[in-house]
Formats: sequence, structure tokens, C-alpha cells
Amino acid sequence: MAISLQKGQKVDLTKSNPGLSKIVVGLGWDVNKYDGGKDFDLDSAAFMLNTEGKVVNDKDFVFYNNSTSSDGSVLHTGDNRSGAGEGDDEQIKVDLSTVPSSIAKISFGITIHEARERNQNFGQVSNAYVRVLNEASGEEIIRYDLGEDFSVETAVVVGELYRNNTEWKFNAIGSGYQNGLAGLCKDFGLDV
Repeated sequence: MAISLQKGQKVDLTKSNPGLSKIVVGLGWDVNKYDGGKDFDLDSAAFMLNTEGKVVNDKDFVFYNNSTSSDGSVLHTGDNRSGAGEGDDEQIKVDLSTVPSSIAKISFGITIHEARERNQNFGQVSNAYVRVLNEASGEEIIRYDLGEDFSVETAVVVGELYRNNTEWKFNAIGSGYQNGLAGLCKDFGLDV
């Protein structure tokens, strides 16, 4: 049975799941009833960070337009432009056993494409979540439901995988940004 996390809660991933190396990070959301006339397009991304919390190589910013990290350990499976349907809207696969030792953590974010131009924000999004699955079995290990804590934000860091000695842990972040993908990229050391 999956562990349900609250904002700020940290949980061991690999120590309590011996042999776990390949995971899927599933991200999902629904759009509230919205009559702005424009479609919502939310996008997920993974930022592979060094000990200073920065992306060193642009290829280690993984998203729909750069689907594989420089070392191949992180793979974005594709862009869902509507968010329609049940289950995960987007998924990112991670092979923990091949993530380079120079990577201290992997942060996962959701942004709203063209949020400013479309006058959209996370106050219009509901049921957002991140979950971690065992890729081999499909078993959900961890789930974090973000709740309805956002209003003007156009990007959210939902969670992060991080190293603790030889083990991997997960931290439920739930931190919103008003300046979208550009704000996330800037904080993680990227120029967009």
C-alpha cells in the first residue's frame, strides 16, 4: 500500500524497498471549470541538481522537448496537452542505479504553458498529485496530493528525490512560483 505524504514530509524510498532501482514518477491534475476560452496545457519537468541545487548541463533539464537526460537515467515519456482522462497526465521514468553520483537530487515540477498569455494559474487546477511507482511491478509506493493551496502560481515544485548516503528518499515539496517555468529554471541555474 502506498505511503500518503503531507507537504514537507520526507520518506525513504530505496531502504524500505530493497532492490528498487527503476521508478516512474507520475504527475496528474484536473482543470476546474474554466470559461476563459483557452485550453490548459500543463507540463511536467525534472531538474537533475548538483549539491548546490543547480543544473550543470542543459540536457539534465528533462521535459517534453528534451525527453532524456545526458546520461539516460531520466526519461520524460511525452507531453499530454489536455490533461483529459483518468490516471497520470505525464510520467517521468528514473533509473536510480544509473543516476550519476554528481547528482544530489532530482526535483519535479509542473508548469502551465503560456500561463501569462492565457491568464491561467494553479488556482484553476484541482486534484494535482505526484506519485512514485515501482516500474517493474506498477505498484504505487508514494503519493502526495497537493491540495488546493494555490491561487496566482503558474508553476509548482511538487517533490524531489534526493540522496541520503547510498539510499534515495522522497520529499513532498508543494512550493508554488508566480513566474512559471522561467522562475523554476532561474532558481535551478538555467537561462531560458
